[in-house]
Amino acid sequence: MRLSPDEIIFWQYGVFKLNATIVFTWGLMLVLAVGSKLITRKLSIGLKRARWQNVLEIIVIAIANQIQEVGLNQPNKYLGFLGTLVLFLAMAALCTIIPGYQPPTGSLSTTVALALCVFVAVPLFGIAERGLGAYLKSYAQPTFIMLPFNIISEIPRTLALAVRLFGNMMSGAMIIAILLAITPFIFPVVMMALGLLTGMVQAYIFFILATVYIAAATRVRT
Repeated sequence: MRLSPDEIIFWQYGVFKLNATIVFTWGLMLVLAVGSKLITRKLSIGLKRARWQNVLEIIVIAIANQIQEVGLNQPNKYLGFLGTLVLFLAMAALCTIIPGYQPPTGSLSTTVALALCVFVAVPLFGIAERGLGAYLKSYAQPTFIMLPFNIISEIPRTLALAVRLFGNMMSGAMIIAILLAITPFIFPVVMMALGLLTGMVQAYIFFILATVYIAAATRVRT
């Protein structure tokens, strides 16, 4: 039994490998890029709009509202980054209904990369909103004794994001694979639907945590 899509090798030349994680990650990004291009090529501001434009607007408004509810008063500043994160994770989970598809989030390398994106984005947004000096001072609050602890806390927070997402995604895929091997088809289908729901919930949790971290970094203390 394969524990990770990293173990599925499609092509190899020496130390260079093309595994399922890379293939499905880039395939998913291509689908998202092409899909967004097709949906947005003929946007309308009138009352008559395409069905896909309505769906897109609902998704964008929902994401923007969630960002604002967490505490970011200008969600449009963060919509590009956070929206991309949640859409990638949601599509990675949604595509599990396709036979032969291996979610790239079942690989620790993918979840670490996503967590590192959040790790880099948090200080960038914080510096952009508060300035370099004010952001760096936040590490010494409420007292300078907390400086090393606040700095060190950034690393386990990033690791926790990666491991949480990887563990939940991989466990769901493993359960479905085991049930397909030892039980009839009906029960695994139910578990697949449950795994799809779990994947969507994990995408939402990752999005909310990333938003909370950015909100904490950009909050101006008075």
